Amino acid sequence: MSRQAQALSFISSEAPEAQAAAARLSQLYGHTTTAAADVIIALGGDGFMLQTLHAYMNSGKPIYGMNRGSVGFLMNEYDEQGLCDRIAAAHAETIRPLRMAATGDTGETVTALAINEVSLLRQSYQAAKLRISVDGQVRLEELICDGVLVATPAGSTAYNLSAQGPILPLDAPLLALTPVSAFRPRRWRGALLPDRVSLRFDILEPEKRPVNAVADHTEVKSVLSVVVAQAADSTATILFDQNHSWNERILTEQFRY
Repeated sequence: MSRQAQALSFISSEAPEAQAAAARLSQLYGHTTTAAADVIIALGGDGFMLQTLHAYMNSGKPIYGMNRGSVGFLMNEYDEQGLCDRIAAAHAETIRPLRMAATGDTGETVTALAINEVSLLRQSYQAAKLRISVDGQVRLEELICDGVLVATPAGSTAYNLSAQGPILPLDAPLLALTPVSAFRPRRWRGALLPDRVSLRFDILEPEKRPVNAVADHTEVKSVLSVVVAQAADSTATILFDQNHSWNERILTEQFRY
């Protein structure tokens, strides 16, 4: 980032701690509208950062987050001192979301972007039964499971990690395909795929085994098929402190015991 004076816009989650921080920082550094800002400062947790990245997708405005929430893997540490210098020295990472096209049982197709992951989850007590194709070729004829998800590098430390999926460096050109409680084939642990592939999930026995599809905060109930691919026309920029980079956090997480 340039070391010239920057116009900052402070936005916060609804948490009282985050709102108080926004008020203090606005007094210290000045505040402008998001439309006029050079950098948007997001105060909250990872959920709020996710909302902010969605809201300012393709705006060209970098987002610098500071943790005022319960989770902060996408956030920098909160510090009121030297903010402009920290932003000027920050490392920029480009976030490329996934685009989900989910066709429901009414025949309507809903599209939505996912910065973290697209997940398919069983809707009832019956396990989901899915067929998985990659670039038009069936790779798994039948997966019986509680669900399956496709995670970006940015989302690999979220639901994907809880489902025992791999953590991906932010600049890795990969997607993580991770099952949730796979029953058949029981030993299938998922796959790492190039981020340029197109994935298709067909729901088998959809009336008996209904499945919901979720792209971050957008949910489509009772889907028949879901296509997932990287949204090449959409990007967002996130800023990380030099001494607290994403890759450093990835290494720390992988060697934690």
